[in-house]
Amino acid sequence: MMIAITRPVSATLAQCELTHLSRDPIDVARAAVQHAAYEQLLRSLGATLVRVAEAPELPDAVFVEDTAVVLPEVAVLTRPGARVRRAEVPAVAAMLRRYRPILSMGPPATLDGGDVLVLGRTLYVGRSDRTNPEGVEQLETLTAPFDYRVVPVAFSGCLHLKSAVTRVADDLLLINPDWVTPSAFPGWDTLSIVASEPHAANALRVAESVVYPVAFPRTRELLAGRGLQVALLDCSELAKAEGAVTCCSLIFEANLPGDD
Repeated sequence: MMIAITRPVSATLAQCELTHLSRDPIDVARAAVQHAAYEQLLRSLGATLVRVAEAPELPDAVFVEDTAVVLPEVAVLTRPGARVRRAEVPAVAAMLRRYRPILSMGPPATLDGGDVLVLGRTLYVGRSDRTNPEGVEQLETLTAPFDYRVVPVAFSGCLHLKSAVTRVADDLLLINPDWVTPSAFPGWDTLSIVASEPHAANALRVAESVVYPVAFPRTRELLAGRGLQVALLDCSELAKAEGAVTCCSLIFEANLPGDD
């Protein structure tokens, strides 16, 4: 069973943390409608939706991806790089305990889940303003007993590593080569976005489909040209908060009784 953990859009979304974008007015009501469409799309692709309670006082709470790294064996609670976002973690942790053993990071580590790209047994971790060397080191220590390898990756021009590169098929990464070099991912085939759509590398693979923003039609054509089934979504208001399709959920297979 595929689980998708989400959290509603906060009424205070317009007060979100921003790093690489200027602050534009956000229509919070429209953002909530777009997020509801996102949740419905996940359901239609086979996910069981599990919602964390709304947190009106936490502007970025909708971006649940940053609070944890969920692996088949364990969930690692992060320590987000923006101090005000650390209050988002406990409610997500309470939900994750239904499905995984929990491990936690501690100070001085900081790490956002959006900086972690899981490719098999390798965790590629972006070195960013939100993820520090101690965060990379702690993730390595916590996951090593489960035979994961952690590889730091340099990137620039965007908030998180997964703004620059995501996995869209078994052997294919979608990438903005101006923000992260394809050579950082040896052995992986890469598809470069259309340069005029610099934010187009963030895509969410769900089952056999790729959830993808409608805002990037030229890169979408490249994905379709590779034979991928693309499920389009309008997330324009969430994008003003530096959000994207991976940010708004934690998706994983439930470990059911009897599973190995």
